[in-house]
Amino acid sequence: MGFEFNNETFRNDFTFRNSPRAIARFPFPFDRDDYMYSVNMEPHVPGRPGSVFEHAFDVDEHYLAEMRDRALVLKDDPLRCQSLPHMELAGWDLLELIMESKARDYPHWFELHKTGNRWTWINRPMEIEQTFTFLDPSTLPYGPMEYITRQTQGDFTLQDQRDENLWIEAGMVTTQADWSLDFDIGMSFHEWHAPVPLAHEKGVFDRALKFLLKLQHGAPVRRFNWTMTVDPLLDTSPENYPKWGPTKSQITLDNIGKRQHLRVELQTLWRLPRSNAIAFPIRCYLIKFEEIVTQPKWARRLHRVVRDLHPDLAAYKGFLRNRETMVKWLSQYDDGAPTSPGWWPED
Repeated sequence: MGFEFNNETFRNDFTFRNSPRAIARFPFPFDRDDYMYSVNMEPHVPGRPGSVFEHAFDVDEHYLAEMRDRALVLKDDPLRCQSLPHMELAGWDLLELIMESKARDYPHWFELHKTGNRWTWINRPMEIEQTFTFLDPSTLPYGPMEYITRQTQGDFTLQDQRDENLWIEAGMVTTQADWSLDFDIGMSFHEWHAPVPLAHEKGVFDRALKFLLKLQHGAPVRRFNWTMTVDPLLDTSPENYPKWGPTKSQITLDNIGKRQHLRVELQTLWRLPRSNAIAFPIRCYLIKFEEIVTQPKWARRLHRVVRDLHPDLAAYKGFLRNRETMVKWLSQYDDGAPTSPGWWPED
């Protein structure tokens, strides 16, 4: 694949970094010079080679470091992974989807061998080889959802569909942007999206729910979401707010390039075949400001987006306090030139 897995940390000494390759393929979320919350769904189909869209589940240079960080979070707080009893079948659906996708897309790292319901899963980067019986949880060290998401980057929720609504009733959530699985589990679609400003008045979530209720198996979709994070901290959960909340007061013009990070979520949605549940992977990507500005188009555009964003959205995205500092620092990289359409960097 042309890269090695980084030996890095997302806590304490924060040795996380993006290689030039990782910067060039970063999923920059702005396709124009302004931003407003929207449904912005598109088919989740294979994208350009080397991009985060090339495969169903992206595996990049941060894979092993992210899995180590997930294990640390779960050790401290096992409630970051929960599944209501009726969601076990959806967990098996998700396990099958991820195993088959990774074995197909990354055969040098992952293998899946099936003999009837007797399956063998090989994960070379994590040095795992597991033989188990599909649909028999006693043959795995964890439940099916937890087992496979301990080996897959990003957060995951499983949503049951009933009464013309979606209900979040299982999940593995250790890299979230200030929301809590323990708080949200059991909520309906509109309930867990209630904190988002402006979007409800515009009918964004009414349209999104109507769309998702009709989601078909074999036709996944994707969208971007984004926020800001001080330091490359994956676990920005409400449970750990005392650890990361105060860092917002530490941003200055001298340190913002190294410490301020754009946090992008590549969100995909999949209809699962047996349970009819919807799987919602939320893959988090981090990039520091000084890495962003190595791409002139992104530097100009981020300056304009941050400068002109509605104050309510800036507050919701978590950076209203530091907005002026961000705008001032980014302005030195904005020469006023027009930016080309789309979010890809200039060739």
